[in-house]
Amino acid sequence: MNKNASFLFTFDSPSEALLIFESLSPELKQNIPKTHVELSHVDNTLTLSIQSNDLSSLRAACNSYLRWIATAISVNQLI
Repeated sequence: MNKNASFLFTFDSPSEALLIFESLSPELKQNIPKTHVELSHVDNTLTLSIQSNDLSSLRAACNSYLRWIATAISVNQLI
């Protein structure tokens, strides 16, 4: 795996970061071909790291996870 992307998200509270982390945990169990995804949270930050064999797989995984995070944030704001 030679392509990498990392994203750091800072939330207003540790509980919000945990909520988003837990929202994405089912997706982490799904295998995206040619990629390895790690998601972690500490206090009010969430870190997403994606590794892939090729650029197109990396882009696809980034798009998926960033959309899922954006959706989870939007839903949380509606509640």
